[in-house]
Amino acid sequence: MYKELFSATIETLYMVFFSGFLTVIGGGVIGLCLYELSQRKKPWANISYQFISTIINLARSFPFIILMIAIMPFTKFLVGTSIGNNAAIVALTISAIPFFARLTESSLKEVSQGLEDLAKILGCRTYQKLRRILIPQAVPSIISGITLTLINLVGYTAMAGAIGGGGLGTLAINYGHQRFNLEVMISTVIVLIIIVQLIQFLGDRLYRSFNHN
Repeated sequence: MYKELFSATIETLYMVFFSGFLTVIGGGVIGLCLYELSQRKKPWANISYQFISTIINLARSFPFIILMIAIMPFTKFLVGTSIGNNAAIVALTISAIPFFARLTESSLKEVSQGLEDLAKILGCRTYQKLRRILIPQAVPSIISGITLTLINLVGYTAMAGAIGGGGLGTLAINYGHQRFNLEVMISTVIVLIIIVQLIQFLGDRLYRSFNHN
């Protein structure tokens, strides 16, 4: 049983951190775009912001399991299968990107408006303003967002096990629930708790190291 538990734990970590990496890239870019569009007073910027915002809200309204089932044809086209770790990563990433995009946008909006005004006075271009002023100031809040996103992904991987996603969720369902093996169920729950606690611990440490307030 311990061999299966170890293998399932590795699969869960693989899904969480690979999908987390893709989510931070995709959601981060979308969040930056949302913030920048919200700061511009042009009609096209407002229309673009509302369009992207609506898509994000629609994506976030889908329960994860329903989303995973709905995109199975796309997942199979993308990775060649609709079950397993790689298939779950596709659904995890699509589900988490809108969530992290909102967190990134909120983190940037928390930065003092005075810095935004200072960047305009200095004549900074958009990428200069983001790279040199806004993003460095928002890093602690973004780290908190990444931590929260990774923890949510841990929970999503467990749900993905209900439809063959692999990892601890599949182990708990196939060997714990269906075979009435309480030891397996308790073991998987303990491992999931440990993973969440480690992510939270590392996230808090990084937050404190970057937060100089």
